[in-house]
Amino acid sequence: MPNIQNIKKYKNIHMIGIGGVSMSGIAAILINWGFNVTGSDWVKSEVTEKLNTMGIKVTIGHNLEDVAKSDIIVYSAAIKQDDPEMVEAKRLNIPTIERADFLGELTRCFEDTICISGTHGKTTTTSMLSICFLEALKDPSIQVGAYLNIIDGNYKVGNSEHFIIEACEYVESFLKFTPKAEVILNIDNDHLDYFKTFENIKNAFIKYVKLLPNDGVLVINADDKNCLDLAQYTNANIILYGINNKNANFFAENISFDNDGFPEFDVYKNNEFFSKIKLSIPGMHNVLNSLACIALCDYYKIDKNIIQSALNKFTGAHRRFEFKGKINGASIYDDYGHHPTEIVATSESVKNKKFNKSWVVFQPHTYSRTKNLLDDFAKALLNFDNIIVLDIYAAREINTYNISSKDLVDKINSLGKDAKYVANFEECVNILKDNVNENDIILTLGAGTVTQIGPMLLDKSK
Repeated sequence: MPNIQNIKKYKNIHMIGIGGVSMSGIAAILINWGFNVTGSDWVKSEVTEKLNTMGIKVTIGHNLEDVAKSDIIVYSAAIKQDDPEMVEAKRLNIPTIERADFLGELTRCFEDTICISGTHGKTTTTSMLSICFLEALKDPSIQVGAYLNIIDGNYKVGNSEHFIIEACEYVESFLKFTPKAEVILNIDNDHLDYFKTFENIKNAFIKYVKLLPNDGVLVINADDKNCLDLAQYTNANIILYGINNKNANFFAENISFDNDGFPEFDVYKNNEFFSKIKLSIPGMHNVLNSLACIALCDYYKIDKNIIQSALNKFTGAHRRFEFKGKINGASIYDDYGHHPTEIVATSESVKNKKFNKSWVVFQPHTYSRTKNLLDDFAKALLNFDNIIVLDIYAAREINTYNISSKDLVDKINSLGKDAKYVANFEECVNILKDNVNENDIILTLGAGTVTQIGPMLLDKSK
């Protein structure tokens, strides 16, 4: 059992925004450790219903009585200081703590917190690692950024000292954690609304690496120069993995793809054959993600046959090139990719499949990202035969950037490809239904509401 001394004084914990991916996972861990947990959220969801069945009282809207009974308030980053529950907590002098800070407290309850970070691939790699640790009967606690079939949710409460979490660099929240092991998959230009410059992103990762104890371990992508540079900032054990860089401790050779675009490859450890791996998810980027997983699992002495079998069983996390169904004989996939690097990786995965024509429906995510990376988005989308661009999903932003999806469509058209701007989801669905053919691939792409297009299309086909 993890050591909960440092949070024991908070017997009653109230969580504002409890329905969020990370918040709900924290709530489940707390109730399992014997704390009394209440919470509130704006909307009823599958998550809030599930929390109710676990004995957590969730109010849709506000509940000032539950605030008054609590010893501490945990709130998600989306909650403003003028939220009625926050105001009430201040009035009653009840301490408040932001989610990432509180998750940091939880990481200190475990002897072995394993943090997976990087600009792309965190959820997939965290999922791969989780499955390997579960198959090896290591009984980890898990927090992952998407629904994972094997744990029927995005979190699991285990009874060992292993805590596997996805550690995000946005607003430097990963600096709140106390890791024993870190996996850094890549460092790319993102979240510039917060970081402003690439140099600031890099510095955040340097600070993050310095959190490791000397007996910890750092697993880094040897194909990414920005990752390689980090090794000098820690005395922890360093393990390198890569595809192009053969100086890595773990690298892949003889990579081939089947008709579904699923890779098979040989893994070498310190230049000696280690294992043959067959994945059930597409793309070269997932070969890299799996190498990160294999390197860390080997460090934890997980048997290579278990790694091999677990990785083969993994069919992907929710919204990661997820198959949704067929219309007119065309396959519909849904993917979370919302950065040019992710779009390129996903389009490469598409190329490895056998298909007729490709259709992408892209919903840009945040005005700042669209403005900063406009040219890169346009070039990345050129890899598809047919391109539809929806309105920008604002997320946390107001459009002070003077940017719209029409700018992206104009940019793509100027590069010689015909892209369509479609504002209305219903119209988008009709265009696809009337134009896609047998063996085409439709990909809905983005981190916002674009995920609704697939189900709408499937309804039309009934």
